[in-house]
Amino acid sequence: MNELFRKFSHTVSNAVGTSWAFLIALLLVIVWAATGPIFQYSSAWQLVINTGTTIITFLMIFLVQNSQNRDSKSIELKLDELIHAQKHAHNTLMGIENKSDEELEKMHNEVEAEKIVRAKKRKKK
Repeated sequence: MNELFRKFSHTVSNAVGTSWAFLIALLLVIVWAATGPIFQYSSAWQLVINTGTTIITFLMIFLVQNSQNRDSKSIELKLDELIHAQKHAHNTLMGIENKSDEELEKMHNEVEAEKIVRAKKRKKK
């Protein structure tokens, strides 16, 4: 089931991220707006677009989030591998995505302080 959902969400995310998907959605909105006078801008006419967009948005959130989660994990793994492969890299940054906000802020401050020290050393040379 998970593999089927992964493939489906990946396919749909790729498809809806295209200019063609945007143009189709835009065309549907234009057709809907153009039919307003025909249906006398009735509540049912408005309900069609409201319900349709709400349902599509609700479902797309889950599909896109699944793809984004996979992409984030892939990038994290690639970065961890690059950090691990470097001699002078701070291996403490590996797995940083699991740290608390306080730990992240502390590490951020340490990295910023180290940047300043490095910049001063470069100026001296």
